[in-house]
Amino acid sequence: ILIDQGTSDNFLEEQLKPQLLEEACAAAKIPLSLNMREGYDHSYYFISTFMADHLRWHAERL
Repeated sequence: ILIDQGTSDNFLEEQLKPQLLEEACAAAKIPLSLNMREGYDHSYYFISTFMADHLRWHAERL
């Protein structure tokens, strides 16, 4: 699983809680790449910044 998460996301602490997914993946021995991106929020700019990385990651696994 590949996740990019902005550290300035307004939904981070109350709703997204990526640390819970990180803990669950570790307990289930599921590989997880959780990239906490300093200063990014939940905007289109954030998504567009890392889109190419995600397309490459998926292409490598197809």
